Amino acid sequence: MKLSYLSIFVISLGMSITGLSQDDLSPERKQAVDSLALEKVRDLSKYISIIGSKETPWSEANRVIERAEELFMPGSEIGVSSLVRPDDISYYNVRKYFERLMRLNYKKVEIEWYNIEYMSDLQKQPDGTYVGVITIFQKFKGYDAEGRLVYQDTTKKDITVFVERKETQIGGRLIGFWDVLLGDMRVKETTP
Repeated sequence: MKLSYLSIFVISLGMSITGLSQDDLSPERKQAVDSLALEKVRDLSKYISIIGSKETPWSEANRVIERAEELFMPGSEIGVSSLVRPDDISYYNVRKYFERLMRLNYKKVEIEWYNIEYMSDLQKQPDGTYVGVITIFQKFKGYDAEGRLVYQDTTKKDITVFVERKETQIGGRLIGFWDVLLGDMRVKETTP
């Protein structure tokens, strides 16, 4: 986890609110968690653009894959769809998805995410974690060697968001904070 994320949590979320258990999200904490979840999704959007770009050197793409993987819960999967086979949605573990993205058979690839927003509010689970869904729209364009657009689609995807209480030591003190990780990215629909 990046130090900036940790700092945000320690400052914004580490304080206890009277009348609430430390395992509950107060409205202030929830707002900070929502902001962090959306920030992580925006980071993922940037990482996907870098990994998918044919202009990104192989070593840089691999470094970005490592960073992108840190955003996800272990075992998470990302869905892939195509207008060529509209009923065939394939799911890959996060690393395999990024590796496939690097090897797409286009001379140039453009990937843009937009309309990033919460579709569902965070819901507390029996184990104390919170789960929500962020919906994004992804516009994909693939070009051939002559620069002609040969494929494009827009895919609506739902990203599961997990929020859980963790602890870390800072300056010899045990500090509690809320951590946000992304889960499965499910394809909802693909259109031209």
